[in-house]
Amino acid sequence: MADHEVKALVFDVFGTVVDWRTSVGREVDELAAARGWSVDGAAFADRWRALYQPSMRPVRRGEAPYRRLDDLHRESLKTVLDEFEIPMDDPDEIEHLNRVWHRLTPWPDSIPGLERLKRKFILATMSNGNVSLMVNMAKHAGLPWDMILGSEPAQNYKPKSVVYLTGADWLGLEPGEIIMTAAHNHDLEAARRLGFRTAFILRPTEYGPNQDKDTAAESDWDYIVDSMEELADRLGA
Repeated sequence: MADHEVKALVFDVFGTVVDWRTSVGREVDELAAARGWSVDGAAFADRWRALYQPSMRPVRRGEAPYRRLDDLHRESLKTVLDEFEIPMDDPDEIEHLNRVWHRLTPWPDSIPGLERLKRKFILATMSNGNVSLMVNMAKHAGLPWDMILGSEPAQNYKPKSVVYLTGADWLGLEPGEIIMTAAHNHDLEAARRLGFRTAFILRPTEYGPNQDKDTAAESDWDYIVDSMEELADRLGA
């Protein structure tokens, strides 16, 4: 790989930048308390998230056309509501709950670190979330993106190569000028194969207190850090 100057950072968002499990679980707990339902919000969030990867597989395999993550989330939500025997039938209520993914809360270090990085680099998403989801989340949480990239521009889902390469093309940069930043080793491996630089941010409670995956860097990524602010330190931002 040629030795390029880094000009941009692109970010996985769910789990790396925002704490989806706590955010979704909290909203489900609040809804359950208001309705008198007996449901564990964290367990609900975990089950919903467990359907995330399977829902995207037909698109990745070329067995189905691209569909936005909002649509896949909605189908998965209906499955989880049935499994948890939650009596939610109103389409407007279902849609409001589905859009909880637009209202996720950042990890405490995310915004301070991103704001520092933004002074020196272009910042963009590299997420499986659709554009409207990413824009709404950014407005809700104050995430300072310069650009929304990822699945919808590429009409496919990570870790397909076209997602990362479309992002580089839209930025007008070579992969070696971009750092792919994620809390997930598989995401970084896919990007590194294409020539991207890599940064691993440890998020040891993304999946709760008993997390058993992505508990450490599994390769010699270019940067291995414990927070967004540490990454800013390492990059001189």
